[in-house]
Formats: sequence, structure tokens, C-alpha cells
Amino acid sequence: MELDVWLYYLIAILILTASPGPSVLLCITKSVTHGFNHAIYTALGSLIAIIGIITLSFTGLGLIIASSDLVFTLIKYAGALYLIYLGYKTLTSKEENYHFERNSNLSKKDKITSFISGFIVGASNPKAIIFFIALFPQFINLNTSLFSQYIIFVSTFAVLELSWLLFYAYLGHKSSSWFLQKGRAKFFNTITGGVFIGAGVLLSTMRKSEA
Repeated sequence: MELDVWLYYLIAILILTASPGPSVLLCITKSVTHGFNHAIYTALGSLIAIIGIITLSFTGLGLIIASSDLVFTLIKYAGALYLIYLGYKTLTSKEENYHFERNSNLSKKDKITSFISGFIVGASNPKAIIFFIALFPQFINLNTSLFSQYIIFVSTFAVLELSWLLFYAYLGHKSSSWFLQKGRAKFFNTITGGVFIGAGVLLSTMRKSEA
């Protein structure tokens, strides 16, 4: 891959990954309510899910998925329902204060739970499939090794995506000292719960032409 092509791809992915979305919100929420270590596994779950989407899009399978109205709708509503579910759980939480040890080791169950939540949010956005299907033809060179290009595409995305997710999670972690003060958990839950539900509703109304 030529350097200038990679730089253009880098700029496109930088803009994409820097833009806050449901995965960013989830990582921030995990970092504030459970600690930064939880957010790390949440970010990894989201990253693995989107790498899977990239792989499907690169191989052409994503085109099949994107062209199917039924599959598109199922993925869209699955993602929307999960975001609304997260919002409902957050809004109805009775927790008035957050209590966790910042440097405590996570149990295997905690790691799996955080990873799965990140994976579901990352995998249940059909817009990502269509985005990468539209993006890759602009950069793929059919005269050179497709596998090497795939590795470059994925590694570039992985570094930027994980960096931004952890950056936002770190900001949430640093602000958690404010939210950990008595009575402020309810305020944070109300804000994030409303945002999750709003994101779910917006996703449910998204049309394929708008992706």
C-alpha cells in the first residue's frame, strides 16, 4: 500500500474513531460506575466486534448482509433494543452512590460481562457494515496483496479505535471522583440512561439509505 493512500485512510479512520458513539458512552459509563479496568474489557469487546464487521465488509460478505432488508432490520432492532435496555437499567437503578476499588483485580465473571456488553454494542450497529463497504473500495488496490492490505486496514483501525475508547474511558475515570460523591450517582444514571435510550430510539429509526 502506498503511503499517501494509507494517510488518507488514516485520516478517515481517525475522524470515525474520534467521534463519540454508543461504544464510547458505554466505556465511559463502565469507567465511572465500575472502574477503569471494567472499561478496558468493554473496549476490547467493542473492538473485536467491529474488527469482525471490517472482516465481513472486506471479504464481501458484508455486502450480502447490507443488501438484505431482513438482516439489516434484525441487526438494527437488536442494537436498538439493547441500548434501550441499558438505558432502562441505568434509569431505574436504585444506587445513590458508587462503591468500587479503583485498583482491584477483576474476577473472570466481571471481565466476561464487560467484554460481552462491549461486543454487543459494537456488533449491533448495521451502519458500521455499510460504512466500511463504502470505504474500502476507495483504498483497495487489486494489483497488490489483499491480505497485506487487510492487515494494514485492521491494525490501523484497531490502534485508533482502542486508543480513543480508552481515552474517553480515562476521562470518565478521572471525573469519577466527582460522581463518587454522595448522591451524584442518581444524577449520572439519569443522564446516561436518557442518552442510551435516545441512541436506541435513533438507531431504530435509521434507514439503510441514511447509514
